[in-house]
Amino acid sequence: MKIVPVIILSAFVLFGASAYAAPQGPPPPGVPPPGLPIDGGVVLLLVAALGYGIYKINQLKFHKKTPM
Repeated sequence: MKIVPVIILSAFVLFGASAYAAPQGPPPPGVPPPGLPIDGGVVLLLVAALGYGIYKINQLKFHKKTPM
């Protein structure tokens, strides 16, 4: 009875390994080649990061506890 799960598990492992070993076809058309520069929205991301940084600095300035 205990050998049946071992056989089933080994079958899954063997078939899973053969799926990764399958050769791949050519890349689909329209896919850009690797190594292209990142341009989409970098300026917007930097502006948002700058705005968030200014917000956090102002939040720390105005919410400082006064010593007693």
